[in-house]
Amino acid sequence: MRTKQELTTAIRERRRAALVVNAHSRRGRRLYDTVHARLRAAGFTLLGAYPVDRPGELDRVLAEAAGLGPDLLVTGGGDGTVGAAARLLAHRDVALGLLPLGTTNNFARTVGVPLDLDAAIGVLTGGKVIDVDLGLIGDTRFTNHVGIGLSADIMQSAPPGLKRVVGRLAYPMTGLGLLARHRPLAVTVRAEGREHTFTTHQVYVANGGFHAGRPITADATADDRLLVAYPVGGSTRRGLLRETARNAAAGHRRTLGDEPFLAVRQLWLDTDRPARIEVDGEPYGQTPVRIGLDPNALRLMARPDSPDH
Repeated sequence: MRTKQELTTAIRERRRAALVVNAHSRRGRRLYDTVHARLRAAGFTLLGAYPVDRPGELDRVLAEAAGLGPDLLVTGGGDGTVGAAARLLAHRDVALGLLPLGTTNNFARTVGVPLDLDAAIGVLTGGKVIDVDLGLIGDTRFTNHVGIGLSADIMQSAPPGLKRVVGRLAYPMTGLGLLARHRPLAVTVRAEGREHTFTTHQVYVANGGFHAGRPITADATADDRLLVAYPVGGSTRRGLLRETARNAAAGHRRTLGDEPFLAVRQLWLDTDRPARIEVDGEPYGQTPVRIGLDPNALRLMARPDSPDH
């Protein structure tokens, strides 16, 4: 395994990369040819380039691309695409390059990769390799968050066509339709010898610092050895809507020491009835579940001034 500096030097000097774009994502299909051309113009030798328009083929194509031996695996898509690539590249001598082409791009925001395409390619050519934490739910790694309750129901119900047309607004639009018949959950979280109980329609466990394209807190990162667990509102639907709006408006001003955040390295979570789980926007299973961390598991290309612990 090369050091991060050695891998950075290899990427900057040799520019050997493979490209995988989720062409099923909101912007991936439209921008694939542009991405391909601009990476070549930036001096990258593309060992392989793959537009993936069937979600079921993503894992296979990512594995094929990584098997070509690139120093950098460039992925274009949203958080689901990034999560699949991160699981594949964990603890491997290949860096992940991010081209944020999804709906909310939470992980890219967390690690400071620009959402502008040219600026993101600039990070690939002039950035540095850092390593960040991945979350662990069971034996599955994740980049950004686990959602339990209403968000998992929304992820399984939001129409793909609506996401392509209105972007991240598709989620609250779908959620409003589901909320009228959604029942709150009694949630138990056990962590660091303590038990926390609350009733809510929605609970998140985040590894990164963003959710739905908005900051969770001012000080949550993907490199702090912490998970952040928090409910959104209480037992009432009105409370859920109020807290959702508050989180969106005030996340950048709140810290991990504020209520209702619980910052820990691992936790066990159960609900009064089996509740659906989504992981980085993809269906996972049902509660109960154990969630932990895999520290410094993923190497990725980040801005030259990015912190690296």
